[in-house]
Amino acid sequence: MTDYIWLIPAFPLLGFLINGLFGARLPERQIGRIAAGAIGLSFLSAAALFFHLLSLPAPQRVINQTLYSWIRTGNFEVSISFLLDPLSMVMVLVVTGVGLLIHIYSIGYMHGDRGFARYFAFLNLFTFAMLILVLADNFLLLFVGWEGVGLCSYLLIGFWYEDNYNAYAGRKAFIVNRIGDFGFLLGLFLIFVHFGSLHFDTVFSKAATLQLGSGLATAIALLLFVGATGKSAQIPLFVWLPDAMAGPTPVSALIHAATMVTAGVYMVARCHAIFLQAPTAMHVVAIIGLATAFLSATIALVNSDIKRVLAYSTISQLGYMFLACGVGAFGAGIFHVSTHAYFKALLFLSAGSVMHALHNETDMTKMGGLKNKLPVTYRVFLVGAMALAGVPFLSGFFSKDEILWKTVNNIEFRGFELWLIAVLVAGMTAFYSFRLIFMTFHGHSRVPLEKAAHIHESPTIMTAPLVVLAILSVVGGWIGIPHYFNKFDEFLTPVFNQYVVIEHLEGSLTYELFTIAVSVIIALWGIGLAYLFYVAKPSMPMNLSLRLKRTYQFLYNKWYVDELYDFLVVRPLAFLSEVFLWRWLDVKIIDGTINSAANLMQRFSDLSRRLQSGVHSLW
Repeated sequence: MTDYIWLIPAFPLLGFLINGLFGARLPERQIGRIAAGAIGLSFLSAAALFFHLLSLPAPQRVINQTLYSWIRTGNFEVSISFLLDPLSMVMVLVVTGVGLLIHIYSIGYMHGDRGFARYFAFLNLFTFAMLILVLADNFLLLFVGWEGVGLCSYLLIGFWYEDNYNAYAGRKAFIVNRIGDFGFLLGLFLIFVHFGSLHFDTVFSKAATLQLGSGLATAIALLLFVGATGKSAQIPLFVWLPDAMAGPTPVSALIHAATMVTAGVYMVARCHAIFLQAPTAMHVVAIIGLATAFLSATIALVNSDIKRVLAYSTISQLGYMFLACGVGAFGAGIFHVSTHAYFKALLFLSAGSVMHALHNETDMTKMGGLKNKLPVTYRVFLVGAMALAGVPFLSGFFSKDEILWKTVNNIEFRGFELWLIAVLVAGMTAFYSFRLIFMTFHGHSRVPLEKAAHIHESPTIMTAPLVVLAILSVVGGWIGIPHYFNKFDEFLTPVFNQYVVIEHLEGSLTYELFTIAVSVIIALWGIGLAYLFYVAKPSMPMNLSLRLKRTYQFLYNKWYVDELYDFLVVRPLAFLSEVFLWRWLDVKIIDGTINSAANLMQRFSDLSRRLQSGVHSLW
């Protein structure tokens, strides 16, 4: 069994090759079966290996498989080799499980699209790259998967490239991620120079012996985190993610729920041995995560695009995950990765179902009254919103409150202050989650008459994955019940204690119940406020926006971050490129040199041809 880890990424790669090479000649049904079947086989392989891991004693749940030596020169050697331990196992199950449901949903959603085969080829390639990333046992192979998901995000976000905005969104995602990747590469260079290896076991073993707070550990951790801010859309590199909504909705679900944006969180958790030796870097991770959660939540409060609200919600929830990592609660961060994958995939695919019924309409001000017309979509959307809001006993409740609890118990760095802001963000999350519900499904219909006549529920191939995700959004968090049945933390503990033992101050059960009660009250307050604004007194949002016009405009324009970047970065670079690189370097230096050489040869030719006219000799 342990010799077949390679099958997990191999099946999606095979699906990509078949549909990429022969998809144009195959019918839609066959293309969909190949793509979804490849992910299904990958999921079954992962499930079999998961049960094999569970059969082993906890300290021995580590499986390595080396396929071949990739690079060998001098003392440097890197292999194509995979590491399957509890951490990578969780990520593999999330990627293949949620990915399978998104593939099945896509068969119905993309029906009739002329790029059907190309879409599924890219989707399989995306999954393959993410699996390489989470299964790699060295930084170089991880970087291959890291760049692979970046490439696939560009291909899928700009899938409908005939539209200029879609092409622009794909380029923006690609360029912003390259900025983060530059920092990530510098971190890898430092790792190799100082540790002499890129293999996880060697690097982390040596990193654990570094002096606490050393400059080397801090520099490496911060550079790695720069890469994570790009992939996982944190300040300052979060601006690409809202524009990624230009791609097909299932792509949004795959990027935001199961694959690319969780790569940064996974990488930080995997490199915990380095981060734990750099308290300053840990503080930066916590502050950036919380600041990102707050900023994106405030934008989501006023945005009216159903997909963009979910995009900013994703950025905010990723901030929670980094907050967990920053306070040393890596297990809680990964727990939120898994539960978030369920309810965020559910919400995006449910939004796709709404768009399917309304001919791709995304503006919630043109919706309303859809509750009875889309009964299945409404019910599953409600479940997803409740999980996101942290309603008790749904999956998001358990993972979010574990992060809050571990944060308030962080006595080394302002745990109580961080907790207060995180609870405030939880209240805003509950508000905009149910703002989505009430604006889309409740109240009177604002759907244009030409669209209202054709509203219909999505086909079974789209609603069936929604029901499965809704069930996971309800029960997916029960494995992490604190104090009594937290099997998730128990499963991951050997990974996070392998190199450096992480000590947590658990506190009393009474104190934990008190903090949970506070977050629940805040969440219910947010839901109640949303009901007051958008159901009981629907005129209140407009009146409040007029009274707080400057604040509303500030949030509606996304804190003017894009405009600030355009002013500080894009325009100066464009000016530099035009004036210096083009007008001076390209035109005057390069072209000028070539033209001068040509003119010189022409003058020499004019002079030399007079020596022999071809009519008579000089002699």
